[in-house]
Amino acid sequence: MQQADNAPLSKLNFQEGTTLLVDKPLTWTSFDVVNKLRFKLKYRLGVKKIKVGHAGTLDPMATGLLIICTGKFTKKLASYQAQEKEYTGTIELGATTPSFDKETPIDTTYPTEHITSDLIEQARQQFLGEIEQYPPMFSAIKVDGQPLYKKARKGIKVEVKPRPVEIKQFEITRFEENEVDFRVVCSKGTYIRSLAYDFGKALRSGAHLSALCRTRIGEYQLSNAWDLEELVRLLEQPIDDK
Repeated sequence: MQQADNAPLSKLNFQEGTTLLVDKPLTWTSFDVVNKLRFKLKYRLGVKKIKVGHAGTLDPMATGLLIICTGKFTKKLASYQAQEKEYTGTIELGATTPSFDKETPIDTTYPTEHITSDLIEQARQQFLGEIEQYPPMFSAIKVDGQPLYKKARKGIKVEVKPRPVEIKQFEITRFEENEVDFRVVCSKGTYIRSLAYDFGKALRSGAHLSALCRTRIGEYQLSNAWDLEELVRLLEQPIDDK
């Protein structure tokens, strides 16, 4: 199954509506993926306009599952976005960045010699269940009609309020030197970058997200997603009317 309705790509009615599972490449924005597919679909179908949207934004430095809807199926985006998410990734200890990930340079370094496996476990337990989380300044949340990241890039500091989220599972899969690999299952609206930053503070140090991959949205798995390059190549092929 490489699209949510499990039909051959050549038989999908993109204008009427369909749902595609796509593996977002590193450094691409979610909008980059939408824009690329919209362009290819307009050319393939010979139309000037087609609705294309995504459920659940992934940051440029993240990879993984992106749900893309076309046509009337874009009405389903909110329901997809509301479902729980699963991620795997790596937290780098001992340094913070303004964006809480590798998109911006390290701004402060911290000691890590005191961090042990026991301290890692104590910190992990603090983030299970319902928690209050501050969104990163480098995020798409709008304040006064403008995304926070635009204000952050101008050096403008804005007071943001914490948001309730739920961390259903938080598993540490590797702790080696200053790197922590993890798996998280969480509610919608959870910022894994903020989790990494707060995790560093709980360790009496600092931390930022060095890698992130979304592996699941609700029942939809990354293992069933299209490689974007392959999907684009197939969309460029002539339509088989047989």
